[in-house]
Amino acid sequence: MPEHVNNFPRLHNAMWPGLVGKDPGGDNPPISLETMLDYTAAVSVDGVKFDGVDLFLSDPHVSIDAAREDLKVLADKVRRRGLAIGSLVAPVWAPTGGGSAADAGEGRAKFLEQVAKACRVGAALRELGIRSCGVVRIDSACSVADWAKDPKGNTRRIAETFRQAAAVALDHGEKLAAEGEVCWGGMHSWRKMLDLLERVGQPQTMGFQADMAHTLLYMLGVNAPEDRILPADFNWADKATLDAAMKIMTDALRPWTIDFHVAQNDATVFGSGSHDKTGRHCLPDDPNGKLNVPHAAGFWLRGADGRPTRTCRHLCWDGCMFPNSVMAKPGTWKGILATMLAVRDAHGWKE
Repeated sequence: MPEHVNNFPRLHNAMWPGLVGKDPGGDNPPISLETMLDYTAAVSVDGVKFDGVDLFLSDPHVSIDAAREDLKVLADKVRRRGLAIGSLVAPVWAPTGGGSAADAGEGRAKFLEQVAKACRVGAALRELGIRSCGVVRIDSACSVADWAKDPKGNTRRIAETFRQAAAVALDHGEKLAAEGEVCWGGMHSWRKMLDLLERVGQPQTMGFQADMAHTLLYMLGVNAPEDRILPADFNWADKATLDAAMKIMTDALRPWTIDFHVAQNDATVFGSGSHDKTGRHCLPDDPNGKLNVPHAAGFWLRGADGRPTRTCRHLCWDGCMFPNSVMAKPGTWKGILATMLAVRDAHGWKE
């Protein structure tokens, strides 16, 4: 059995793939939180298991309005399976009770209310002893099309909303991370994401969440061709050019990165509802996957000096839109955990 020396970053599994892209009345219904926890707790690779889970604060998994007693029940469910809780996704979008961060009126008010509720949940879970690391994840909740109607004004208003959200998080002892995803206006390219973070200017409270699948699309300029890094006729066999592009992107965004998603992408996009042209996750061993995941993760997890940054205390696997039949296979989770373990072996540390 291989020896896995590193025990940090901790390895977490995302629970939202049980909800995202599911059809409540169809052949691929939502997967309960209990089942997702069971899938996570059951897998082992060389005696190593998942350390925890990251949660989506939305029904039917976890209500954003959950009472403390409900959160205690949740903590007991997670603890009973030998797991911890890390980062939390705040439901900031209009269909889940939030609003656009580009709307300085009602949209902003609803956005900030959801952030405050998510931070309250995060603080309660810390007090219950089940959560020792992680952030509250947000995005602009504004489509690229709506953002493009007034790029300068909307970017300014999003930055104002994010600054106010950062103040809310600080009051609760939390940090916010904006996930770089090409479907969210003002965050839909690496340059625009960097500009937004700099406008917010709260690096101690407001950072970046890097998802390997989504940031691959940053390099391709999806939804922002003016900001693409890889050439239009790029050949995926050209690893040197891919590495050079990764370096440009990660050198810009790594200093802001406080949360990290291990993921794979086949360089195609998927659109559903408000998620216009978002990254299509695939399994780590998918033959169409474009990333050598452990190698590519190093651009994010190691600094310019080549040493692990140790900024992210846990890594999370993010893989949405898989059929339930795939998620029910133990081999699916074994392959995912093995990939995450390889990332930690390559770029982690021991405490």
